[in-house]
Amino acid sequence: MLKAHNIRYAIGKKEILNDISAEFKAGAFNMILGPNGSGKSTFLKVFSGEISNYNGTVLYNSKQLITQKKEELAKYRAVMSQQPELSFPLLVDEVVMMGRYPHFNFSPNKKDFRICDEVIERLNLFSFKQRNYLTLSGGEKQRVQFARVLAQIWERPQEGTRYLFLDEPLTSLDINYQQEFLQVAREFAKNDTVLIAVMHDLNLATQYGDQLFFLKQGSLVAHGSPKQVLTEELVQSVFSVKAHIIQNPVTNTPLVVFG
Repeated sequence: MLKAHNIRYAIGKKEILNDISAEFKAGAFNMILGPNGSGKSTFLKVFSGEISNYNGTVLYNSKQLITQKKEELAKYRAVMSQQPELSFPLLVDEVVMMGRYPHFNFSPNKKDFRICDEVIERLNLFSFKQRNYLTLSGGEKQRVQFARVLAQIWERPQEGTRYLFLDEPLTSLDINYQQEFLQVAREFAKNDTVLIAVMHDLNLATQYGDQLFFLKQGSLVAHGSPKQVLTEELVQSVFSVKAHIIQNPVTNTPLVVFG
């Protein structure tokens, strides 16, 4: 479990996060939603360890995040940021191997190669293995970066929990790859993993999310399962748009219809 208690963060006099407390359980697909500028990505950067000058407490199980060494944390916590930068002409399988860097000192061993091959196979990237990463489309790069972070924490730790954080991971993906991405992520979450994603698409969030957390102006305004928390009033309040909530006949989850 990941717990964030009374998180406050400001840049100068501008308050970005205002006293947020939340619990994210392993085995569930936790999704953070809200309009642009609501603090979603900043909140993720706080509990992932990228931002440290905040007030409050972040606990990974019972351990404070600030007490953990980064090199050890990287063995069981992986982060996929919005636009990972990579300017070197590496092959795709070399980029995926970057996820294994926290697990070896000088060169990968047979287990590292096996894990990378398993991840590449699971994400249907086998035909990309020897492609130059820089020649890929935006969506193809996104899939490779997902493979990299999965390779980083592919094996469960001997003790404790894995943590996978995704910041707007669907931006460049076609519809079919969005579905594949979320299905793989949900499968991964079931195996002792705290999975948290910053999302924009409400209907994908209700289809795949187990727990939804809504931010507005740096505050947590609602959280719960899609059926518990999603209402027309909430959508109007958070996103300033009118919407109707109906039942999705295929997935039996709430469906948001705008207009």
